[in-house]
Amino acid sequence: MENENHLIKERLKKLEELRAQNINPYPYSYKRMHTAAELHEKYSNLKKDEKTKDKTGVCGRIMQLRRMGKVTFMHLLDESGKIQLYFREDDLKETYGVLKLLDIGDFIGAEGKVFTTKTGELSVWIEKFEVLCKAFRHLPEKYHGIQDIELRYRQRYLDLLMNPDVKELFIKRSRIVRAMREFLDSEGFMEVEVPILQPIYGGAKARPFVTHINEWDMKLFLSISPELYLKRLIVGGYEKVYTICKNFRNEGVDQSHNPEFTMMECYWAYVDYEAIMELTERMVEFICKQVLGTTVISVKGEMIDLKTPWKRITMKDAIKTHLKIDVDKLSDEALRKVLIDNRIEYEGEFSRGIAIMVLFEGLVEDKLRGPVHITDHPKESTPLCKPKRGNQELIERFESYILGTEFTNGYSELNDPVLQRRLLEEQAEQLRGGSDEAHPMDEDFIQAIEVGMPPCGGLGLGVDRLVVFLTGAEGIRDVIFFPTMRPEGDGSETEREQ
Repeated sequence: MENENHLIKERLKKLEELRAQNINPYPYSYKRMHTAAELHEKYSNLKKDEKTKDKTGVCGRIMQLRRMGKVTFMHLLDESGKIQLYFREDDLKETYGVLKLLDIGDFIGAEGKVFTTKTGELSVWIEKFEVLCKAFRHLPEKYHGIQDIELRYRQRYLDLLMNPDVKELFIKRSRIVRAMREFLDSEGFMEVEVPILQPIYGGAKARPFVTHINEWDMKLFLSISPELYLKRLIVGGYEKVYTICKNFRNEGVDQSHNPEFTMMECYWAYVDYEAIMELTERMVEFICKQVLGTTVISVKGEMIDLKTPWKRITMKDAIKTHLKIDVDKLSDEALRKVLIDNRIEYEGEFSRGIAIMVLFEGLVEDKLRGPVHITDHPKESTPLCKPKRGNQELIERFESYILGTEFTNGYSELNDPVLQRRLLEEQAEQLRGGSDEAHPMDEDFIQAIEVGMPPCGGLGLGVDRLVVFLTGAEGIRDVIFFPTMRPEGDGSETEREQ
């Protein structure tokens, strides 16, 4: 810290000296002629030690600085890449001395002629330059970068500067989201916005974040899901809607969970969960081809092909396949014993359906390779889904998995207002009984589907998790620019991903 403070003081002295020379270290703009990438593309055929009469103007951050008496070499970084600059005292006269007041991390703009060095490096022979920003803090060492994972999350701006792979990862994330929109738009879906601040939360089993609007002295909740508002739009007459939005769930932080995350949800009138599974497969395949040029991805060292069609297996069959247990042949007591013997926690009053789901999540999820749709969950798992045709103990729900991680959730959406009211009333009773994740009663939503909601299929897709898969990232915090972090000094060393 003492050394850093010394460096800051040295840079402050240089700042004052710039101002003493009537140089504004923080001008308002700079007119650039070319980016680094544009120059490399335009002059890719130049031979070694070849000069041109072509003028250019570039700007960016100084990433390397080599002073050699009357000659200075500099590497300038812009968003597109790097370009070398060449300064000579004989050309710049008295302004050459300004270079002594510049450091790695500063921004400059410079004009000159394009040429290549004797080693063939494309460069700009500088005729004039100006300071665009004087930086106070030094950058991490070029060859070591930022090794501290937590520091990378806290100071993502340094991570992006020093690690080109990280910068490229987030460019891919942007392209993934763009391709997702392109696909849904081409399928006739309309993008919509729904509230983040909600008087009643719902659409998922999760503990919400609570806030307050002072003007009305009213408690509000940050959205845990856009589902109930999107269904209101289906009631209102739209037949294909989607949103890409932030959700907030007051839950744990690990490789696949962040309290603030990005979700895509879409709803499609007159179809069921079979159509939504097929839509999911086509969308992911489209995104892969658009962004990666292939449907084959590497996840945790394994090659996974996301080409359609994907495997489909019921939850009970998955348990039978991986555990050799037929849950339909187990009594409640025998099912309890399986959970106890495998040290699987089960909280609250015993429910056979929830016990089956807990067994699946505890012992089967990690064994799924994928891509695979797990279908036909117990009816107790959600109050918002239609019963399974031919088996009222199950619901028409699916979740998609890749290597043990769930990243989609889809339903044949429940549109029977009588059944919906009863199920939400049961959830409200659980909430009053102390459940952290039960749904509250939403009377306005019930009234909406009492107006009439057509048959409908819905999908929720975790954008962050999909990005993890398609970029090969280690975990969810590696694909979120600014993940949620503990305050520094508050046990933060323990929050590194397990």
